[in-house]
Amino acid sequence: MPLDVAFPTGAPTAPAISRTVSARAQWIVALVAVVLAFAFLGSRGLWDPDEGRYTNVAANMVSSGDWIMPHRNHEVGHWTKPPLTYWAIAASFSVFGMNTWSARLPVALAYLFATWCVMRTARRVAPGREVFAALVFATMLAPALASQLVTTDFLLTAWETLALWAYAELRWGDGRLFWDVLMWAAFALAFLTKGPPGLLPLLAIVAVELLAPSRRRAFHPFALLVFVVLALWWFVVVVSRNPALLHYFLGREVADRVATNEFSRHGEWYGWLVVYVPTLLIGTMPWTLEWLAWLRRLPQRGLVWLTKEKSQGDSRALLLFAWWFLPLVVFCIARSRLPLYVLPLFAPIALMVAQRQGEFEDALPWRRLIVWVPLLIALRFAGGMLESMQDARALAQAIQTRVGGPVREVVFVDQVPRYGLRVHLNAEVEDITLAAFPRPPTSAINPRFDEDARSELIDDRNNPHDVWVTSTAHWPEVQRYMQAQGQHAEALGTPYRDNVIFRVRPG
Repeated sequence: MPLDVAFPTGAPTAPAISRTVSARAQWIVALVAVVLAFAFLGSRGLWDPDEGRYTNVAANMVSSGDWIMPHRNHEVGHWTKPPLTYWAIAASFSVFGMNTWSARLPVALAYLFATWCVMRTARRVAPGREVFAALVFATMLAPALASQLVTTDFLLTAWETLALWAYAELRWGDGRLFWDVLMWAAFALAFLTKGPPGLLPLLAIVAVELLAPSRRRAFHPFALLVFVVLALWWFVVVVSRNPALLHYFLGREVADRVATNEFSRHGEWYGWLVVYVPTLLIGTMPWTLEWLAWLRRLPQRGLVWLTKEKSQGDSRALLLFAWWFLPLVVFCIARSRLPLYVLPLFAPIALMVAQRQGEFEDALPWRRLIVWVPLLIALRFAGGMLESMQDARALAQAIQTRVGGPVREVVFVDQVPRYGLRVHLNAEVEDITLAAFPRPPTSAINPRFDEDARSELIDDRNNPHDVWVTSTAHWPEVQRYMQAQGQHAEALGTPYRDNVIFRVRPG
């Protein structure tokens, strides 16, 4: 399809920058982003553990009315992440109902908002290539696929990109205090989304401020006060109610994730090579070569910058490199490593590609995108059709078929709980053990099990709407245990994927 698209290029002072991108190109890019955000949004069941965990906490917020203290069920709190992602999902549930489409809606909107922020940032760091920068970000493999995964990572990406756009406006725009306040407000939202990792782009800002000083003030006291109020109020409230949370947040959720391999997330010395190198190289497709071409010019950029006065240096390129490189160093040092941790780094990568395209005045690869965008949509469709062991919807259907009626609670016995059932069955999920479960006070913060089986039997008194699940390997032990407690474990149908679905009745 022939397109009349004009993307002006040149240095920031060049007359060509004042030219606008054709309205047709803008609409095409907007349409591509919207299609990628919403195509097959609710077609796939929730995948445990991540999607199930976040939606379960959000659903419990809606049902209980308590939006301050997150809970994994009515008895046990859930503290692994700050609450902003839960709030977003819970708000979507409240408006659109509890389903997979509404569960993923906040992430899809965050993807669109991050794309818009990339475009706005490009106005300052890659003038004339704004829409192209948005197109690159929206169509890179990692952002396009992550836009339908219920995690904290895309909301974090949106807030961090908003913060860096505000910084770009503060430094190279009109420099109003508004931008400094917006930057710190965005960092506060990032902190409420994922805690200290949300502040990693500040390393880039500090680096640019030190290496290429500016008269614009990036740390105004009023802006810092806005950050403190917005970022810390929730932590103050929950720690005042449970003082043990302070040690948990700083120790378990910060120090242990950085310094130990307790979470078994590629903590080996070479783990960063296994996780982040493939994610960055494959995740930037189909723009990987353009990004690497920008990186190859780094030595030349550095030499040019060193030979000039700092005030005349290429501070825009310095910002993009520091925005990408410095957080990546921290991710590599930390021993808890997952691919989506680096999702926020795809925003500066898209801007690097846009800068490179502007320098060389290359034509846009529309033919490549005509093939690539349908491929991304096809991957979405395939994800909804293919069977997955982690699909909570399939397990919910298996339970519903065997029960044939309403389910109030699903109890997992010495088994990894499937919290996605909270949405698919509208039933609470509990995680118990046959072993004795003495609960010391500190274990109330994210204990491995909610309670022991004896306490569960006493609490629920054989509720006919409760369903229990255990593995086939544990099934004989469960039967013996229930018999010893004067109960009878009755299997419902045949095992489902090595899981026995059963009910407990008086023996």
